[in-house]
Amino acid sequence: MIDPALASRLQFALTTIVHIIFPVMSMGLAPFLVYFTWKEVRTGEALYVRLRRFWTKIFAISFAVGTVTGLVLEFEFGTNFAAFSETVGALMGGPLAVEGMMAFMLEATFLGVFVFGRERVSDRFYFVSSVFVGLGTWLSAVWILIANSWMQTPRGFEMVTENGHPVVALTDPIAAYANPRFPWMFVHMQNAAVLSVALFMAGVAAYHIYRRRHLGVVDSGNYDAEFWRATLKVALVVLIVTAPFQVIHGDAYGRHVAETQPQKFAAMEAVWETDSYVPEYLIAFPTSVEDLTDPRAKELFGIGIPGGASWLASGGDASAEITGLNEFEESPPVAVVFWSFRAMVALGFWFVVLAFWSAYRWYSGELYDDRLLHKALMVSALAGVFTVELGWIVTEVGRQPWVIQGVMKTTAGVSPGLTGTDAALTLGGFAAVYLGLLTVYTYVIARIVRRGPKPPESDAESGRETSTIDPAPEVTDD
Repeated sequence: MIDPALASRLQFALTTIVHIIFPVMSMGLAPFLVYFTWKEVRTGEALYVRLRRFWTKIFAISFAVGTVTGLVLEFEFGTNFAAFSETVGALMGGPLAVEGMMAFMLEATFLGVFVFGRERVSDRFYFVSSVFVGLGTWLSAVWILIANSWMQTPRGFEMVTENGHPVVALTDPIAAYANPRFPWMFVHMQNAAVLSVALFMAGVAAYHIYRRRHLGVVDSGNYDAEFWRATLKVALVVLIVTAPFQVIHGDAYGRHVAETQPQKFAAMEAVWETDSYVPEYLIAFPTSVEDLTDPRAKELFGIGIPGGASWLASGGDASAEITGLNEFEESPPVAVVFWSFRAMVALGFWFVVLAFWSAYRWYSGELYDDRLLHKALMVSALAGVFTVELGWIVTEVGRQPWVIQGVMKTTAGVSPGLTGTDAALTLGGFAAVYLGLLTVYTYVIARIVRRGPKPPESDAESGRETSTIDPAPEVTDD
């Protein structure tokens, strides 16, 4: 029915694309929850109780669905990529096992305290539980990214033969686990997660403020002007910090990719012939259908910076030479990598524009009055998560045809007994289940967002009396 290698790659891509949404939400929300909890414990204000309660719901749901969808990915190493697992089991097994035994258990244990234990533990211990939940979430990323980054820049190993099969033997754990790619991937991924959640929170807050202030909608009995204003401000503070940093860090990250994976960098820039003064196309359009599916930088209509790609690859030399794809035996799917990279970069600069636009409106006292800004924030609410997806497409597709860069090709890692029929059937089944889970998750989160926080009459969780918020204030009070 279908090539088992292709079906297995599509299945792993599908499950990863859906799964990554939930870790992004939980990793990105973690710092916000720690902050809200700290402010709640320190001040006792009802506002921070409401913020912590509301966003904890979304965190807990994301964690639960992320756990279910993530476990399947590890099983796929055995069902679809058994040859890969046999080859790298000695090296990859450690980080994946530690992720489950240390990071996941830490997060899961203290999440129980954080979600259900507000009345049962002291303020100090409750705050500590929020810190450990966030720490566990981020430690999961550490071990997952250690495994993935090693596949990008493998170090600290040698190939040996066991039972007639070549396998990876770990010779230097520090070199392997602290490989050159890991710090770049970790910083970029974690900042992207926080940035994505900041955009989501700002978009949700803008939605409620816009409906109430500009449309005069008063059908929500749980509307709380103070809550949504605070959410918007906290999200924008984080956005103003993370959006420019992501662009600056991404520039340096691209230089690292050019040094360690020149084939991937050439695909990102659609450079076939080795050349100097290669332009960086900020905006590119295909001039024909062939250019869309097989882009070649010099044949596209675009607006670019002369020598920009050379400057990016070298760290400041616009005349630097970039090795073209024709110098390599095989190339990744260039169209996928090239256009995904363009879209990711464009969205990254859009987030910077949003950050400075919001900062200016805040400074001028018009943050709650700018109708166009509110619309832009609403439209961009999910753009951060979408940009993370694009980044992973560039990272993973750009490495092809290698599953371990320069060591093992993806086709060689597929389970030897897997048939095309088996792979096609599981691909269809996984597509139905994962898209179903995503649909249910989206529906539940949308309901929570539309309803907003409950208007508190008293803060039973913290034991402190709180002021009552008018559940349906006048439009002019927004």
